[in-house]
Amino acid sequence: MDLKRSARLLLTTKAIRGYGDGFTALLLPVYLISLGLGPFEVGLVATAAMLGSAILTLAVGVAGHRVSARGLLMLSCLLMLITGLAFSQAQSFWPLIIVAFVGTLNPSSGDVGVFVPLEQAMMANAGPDADRTTRFAMYNVVGAVGVALGALSVGLIDPLTRLLARSRSDMLEAAFALYGLIGVAAFLLYRQLPTEAAEVAAQRTGLGPSRKRVFQLAALFSLDSFGGGFLVQSLLALWLFNRFDMTLATAGVFFFWTGLLGAASQFLAGRIAGRIGLINTMVFTHVPANLCVMAAAFAPTLPIALGLLIVRAALSSMDVPARTSYVMAVVTPPERAAAAGITNVPRSLAAALSPALAGALFTAFVFPWPLLIGGGLKVAYDVLLLNQFRHVKPPEEL
Repeated sequence: MDLKRSARLLLTTKAIRGYGDGFTALLLPVYLISLGLGPFEVGLVATAAMLGSAILTLAVGVAGHRVSARGLLMLSCLLMLITGLAFSQAQSFWPLIIVAFVGTLNPSSGDVGVFVPLEQAMMANAGPDADRTTRFAMYNVVGAVGVALGALSVGLIDPLTRLLARSRSDMLEAAFALYGLIGVAAFLLYRQLPTEAAEVAAQRTGLGPSRKRVFQLAALFSLDSFGGGFLVQSLLALWLFNRFDMTLATAGVFFFWTGLLGAASQFLAGRIAGRIGLINTMVFTHVPANLCVMAAAFAPTLPIALGLLIVRAALSSMDVPARTSYVMAVVTPPERAAAAGITNVPRSLAAALSPALAGALFTAFVFPWPLLIGGGLKVAYDVLLLNQFRHVKPPEEL
């Protein structure tokens, strides 16, 4: 198996998919509002997208070990193509809900969806344990850079609208069609994966000796994801638009730089984890990040709010490679694909419940309660994680 070639293909595809997630997460509220929908409906569409993604990811985690991972990734790309084309043509609420539910749209711009557990299992097996956290840092960094570039490209919508003499609605529809075409590019890249990198069924199993540990982690990740659902990028953007009259171009630039900052911070995760351990890295960077988002709820001006969110961006992503590396470390290698699927499900399943609640709260109250609720739940997750797993060490920390 050519591990380096497989890793390069996965990293390239991760960056391309991240670009699509970056601009669609930011355009989603703008597109839905342009169709006459309100914050509550935006939250419902986000909930439908994340709930459908969670169900598909759970199916991969439970039964995906019986099927070629390469084949599953290619099928997911075809679903991505259908999602983009169908979303660009849907004009009313219920068709949008249906497309969001059955498709691959990611309103959080984060690392969720059916692609993730399959890619993570492949990356975990692509080298020695000592380098595992660094590999996942690179995996998440290229994705975050893609997301940042996708957010930045949103600023081109209005200039292109004027240049091409088309309506803004036409350009938004074209952007979602482009998301579908990105699925085609990802399909062509996945197709080049060597057969051995597909993690064939004979080399993978369902959960076995690590079952209890995986479900404990999944329960904790559910709490973190439920809190994160109040803070998905689409809803944060909506709050900034409504509270401070932030323009679409400014939002694109802001989320570009915060995305780059979050990506750069992940390079430090491996080094920090080597000094203080994976669990401590996850907790001690995550807590201050969420205190910042809670403080942003009280910000009186746009610069103060953006400043707090920038600090959050500098800290909140360090736990991502540490978390993935930890899950892959505390299960047996044959269980990795199943463990990745089952622990990733909460990132969309639990989070799927909260965007609609956040949209309702933004509609009913002037004060941004979702920022306080989401940040508080995520801090509670950090405390529980530290308490339950601080003594469960990965092999490199023993």
